[in-house]
Amino acid sequence: MHLARPFLATLLLLLTPCLALAQSATIETYGNGPKVFTLATGSPGELGLLKVLGEAFAKQNGATLKWLKAGTGESLDLLKAKHVDMVMVHAPAKVDQAVKDGWAVKKTLIGSNEFFIVGPAADPAKIATAKTAVQAYQDIAKAKAPFLSRGDNSGTHQKEMAVWKAAGIEPSGPWYIVTKDFMTATLKRAQSESGYFMTDSSTWVAEKKNLPGLKILFQGDKMLVNTYHALAQPAGATAGADTAAAFIDFVASEKGQDIIRGFGKAEYGEALYNDAAYAKKYDQ
Repeated sequence: MHLARPFLATLLLLLTPCLALAQSATIETYGNGPKVFTLATGSPGELGLLKVLGEAFAKQNGATLKWLKAGTGESLDLLKAKHVDMVMVHAPAKVDQAVKDGWAVKKTLIGSNEFFIVGPAADPAKIATAKTAVQAYQDIAKAKAPFLSRGDNSGTHQKEMAVWKAAGIEPSGPWYIVTKDFMTATLKRAQSESGYFMTDSSTWVAEKKNLPGLKILFQGDKMLVNTYHALAQPAGATAGADTAAAFIDFVASEKGQDIIRGFGKAEYGEALYNDAAYAKKYDQ
């Protein structure tokens, strides 16, 4: 029995990248050109920004973009395991570490949004009067008001845990609800359970009409600015690495940035993302 344990541990270690891949799937394909590349990301794909960028690039470059839906942590795991050609993620420290370790290149700032703390209009924890995100989290914990966490190592979850750490709190108990789900699904659950949740502003703008039970209760702390970077495989590491690098250049170009600056205005009356020039002020 004891001899089997090291073998099982080793087997699990080897299978981890495969298990991560199994949880992700190609949600959509943009373009039909011969230059095929794969990209893992969460909200930019879920909200449709990736579709607009991907179709514009594919048409111009004879490419096909395959999107795998994954949060930041899983996206980086997929990139490290060479299961995708590039990622769009929002965890600057993890991005820098990936570049330092040498398994990712071409770090490029592409834009930003911010995080809002939303919750029921009654605001049982009274966070609307908080001066900082840390104070808002402390007030929620003190009141033991329901708080929804994605709990999935996504960029949102990593930011959430950074705020809890700064607040000196390790959240636990019945009030702290872990969903293991994506942004929109967790927002909907926050409404159904009258709980608080830290959502990105882009998803909020797109979904708020469907969430009458929730409202923005805290925003504006610089700690909650959310910068997005692109990363790619080193040249030759995967079949689509070169095309992925070209796509990053396209997203960073004036044409790509113009798409980002305007995305959402026609449908929602405001842009869902800020461009890289704005994001640079908060990129640390």
